[in-house]
Amino acid sequence: MTTTSPTPAATTPTYRLWKKTTRLPFGSRLFSAAVSLKAPFFGSSLPHVVELRPGRCVVRGPGWWGNRNHIGTFHAIAACNLAEMAMGVLAEATVPTTHRWIPVGMNVRYPAMSTGGMTVTAEWEQLPDFDVITTGENIEVPLKFVDDAGVEPVVGAITIRVSPKKKR
Repeated sequence: MTTTSPTPAATTPTYRLWKKTTRLPFGSRLFSAAVSLKAPFFGSSLPHVVELRPGRCVVRGPGWWGNRNHIGTFHAIAACNLAEMAMGVLAEATVPTTHRWIPVGMNVRYPAMSTGGMTVTAEWEQLPDFDVITTGENIEVPLKFVDDAGVEPVVGAITIRVSPKKKR
């Protein structure tokens, strides 16, 4: 995987919307609400996209009762929901409009209990070279989960399949 210029990603509708809304008061909250309207299940964890740039998305979920399990810790599936949103927004802001993507797998482990809210970062240290993807390629999106106490209660990654859009 080689690095490409972030220029193609800067032209994605999602990244343009982020740049536009974050100029407004509460713009990142407006952006997060718009994403949750497009993919309603994300709204169940009250996500807030706090950072977005090509190759990186950070999403925060509060430690409210709806994100808690029966023992009072951050629910694993609520954490996975935040991870799906972080990965999806990263992909929408990074994968050029000449290509499409779809998640094909998630691998997570729960090595520790969590307290408070949760922040999930989806990040490619190097952007894939989308120009060389001509038939489809599985690409892993690494995830970092950190709770309010600084603990990493979840470890994981999501794999997406990236392929060129079909010519019409």
